[in-house]
Amino acid sequence: MSYYIAPRFLDKLGVHITKNFLNLPGVRVPLILGIHGRKGEGKTFQCQLVFEKMGIEVTNISGGELESPDAGDPARLIRLRYRETAELIKVRGKMCVLMINDLDAGAGRFDEGTQYTVNTQMVNATLMNIADNPTDVQLPGSYDSTPLHRVPIIVTGNDFSTLYAPLIRDGRMEKFYWEPDRDDKVGIVGGIFAEDGLSQREVAQLVDTFPHQSIDFYSALRSRIYDEQVREFIHQVGFERVSLRVVNSAEKPPEFKKPDFSLSNLISAGNFMVGEQQRVETSQLVDEYNRLNRGSKNYQVAPPAPVTPNSPPSGNGFHQPKVSNTHLSLETQEQIRQILAQGHRINFEHVDERRFRTGSWQSCGTTQINAEWDAISALESCLAEYSGEYVRLVGIDPKAKRRVVETIIQRPNGKN
Repeated sequence: MSYYIAPRFLDKLGVHITKNFLNLPGVRVPLILGIHGRKGEGKTFQCQLVFEKMGIEVTNISGGELESPDAGDPARLIRLRYRETAELIKVRGKMCVLMINDLDAGAGRFDEGTQYTVNTQMVNATLMNIADNPTDVQLPGSYDSTPLHRVPIIVTGNDFSTLYAPLIRDGRMEKFYWEPDRDDKVGIVGGIFAEDGLSQREVAQLVDTFPHQSIDFYSALRSRIYDEQVREFIHQVGFERVSLRVVNSAEKPPEFKKPDFSLSNLISAGNFMVGEQQRVETSQLVDEYNRLNRGSKNYQVAPPAPVTPNSPPSGNGFHQPKVSNTHLSLETQEQIRQILAQGHRINFEHVDERRFRTGSWQSCGTTQINAEWDAISALESCLAEYSGEYVRLVGIDPKAKRRVVETIIQRPNGKN
C-alpha cells in the first residue's frame, strides 16, 4: 500500500535531520524538532513514512516512559537511548534519529492539578543539556571523554505550551505546527482507501462531508466497514467457539470478502461515528456529579485572623484583629461571569510573600466550578482563609488545556 506523504512534512523533517548531519560553518543548528498539532492528525505516522523514505533508523521513546516510581530513571533512559543511537550511526554508517512521542503527555504541566515531579524536572533538564551539548552526553556515575555523533531528536505532542519554556526556546527546539490542509487530507485519505476502489472525486467528497474530522477518523472509518463481516463470522462460528477458532487454531485463518466501500456506505458509517463523538461530548457525567457534590457543600468563610503580639494597639489600648476585606469588586464579579460564559474553568490560587518571588502558587482546593455563585462563594472563602497572602483568579480553557486568565485579586497589604 502506497501512503501519501505531505510535501510540507517531508520538507520540514528532511531539512532538519540533514542539517544536523552537516557541518555548517558558524551555524548553530537546533538539535530538537518539535512537531505539534491537534490529536489524530497523523504526526507520528507521517514521521514513520519520512523515515522509511529517507532510509533512517529510529530509536523510540514513549511519553509514558518519562515517569517512573524511581527518581532519575526517565532521565537516564533518555541519555542511554541517545548514546545507543549515536553508536548506531557509527556502526551502520547511516542517519539515525531519537524520537520521543507525546512529550507533553509525559513532561508537560496542563493545569494546577498536574503534579510536577522530580522526574519531570530531570527530563526537562536532561533534554536541555543534550540540546546544548549533543556530542557530550554522559550516563550518571560514569564519564567517557570520547565525543559522540550528533543525534537529531524528533518530539511530537499536542500542546507544547505545557512544556518548560526554556526547553522549547528557538536555540534548542525548532517548532513545526502540523495542520493538514484539504489537499493533504485528500491525499492521506486517498492512501488509506487506495485498495478499496474509491476514485479521487469520491475521496474528496468524503473529506468534504466530514471537514472537521482528524485523519485518524478516516482510518477508524475503514475499520468500521468490516464490522458487519466480523459479526457474521462470529455468528457462524458461535460465541462459545470463536476464541478457539481465532487463537492458536489448526485451521487456516478466516478470510473475508471485500466489504462495501461505496461512498454512501462510508458516509452512513461516518455519520454514526460522529454521533458517538457527540454523545461523549454532551454527556458530561463528571460535571453533573461534581455539581451535585457542590450543591451539598456549604462554603464556610474562615474566621478573622487571630490577634498577634505585633498588631498595633488601637486608641483605647486594645489590639485590633487584622481582617482582610473579602467583598468582591464589580470588576472581579464581571470577570468571573465572562470566564464562565466562554466555557472556561475557574480556579483560585494563593501564595505567601516569600514564595511569590519564585512563582510557587498553590491551589485553594476548590473543585471544578461552573456556576457564578459557586465561584463567588469559593473566592470569598479563599480570600478569608488566606487573608495575609496573594490570591489570584485563574481561567483555564479545558479544550486547549491552557490558562487564559491569571489575575491577582488580593495582595498581602489588603488591597484587592
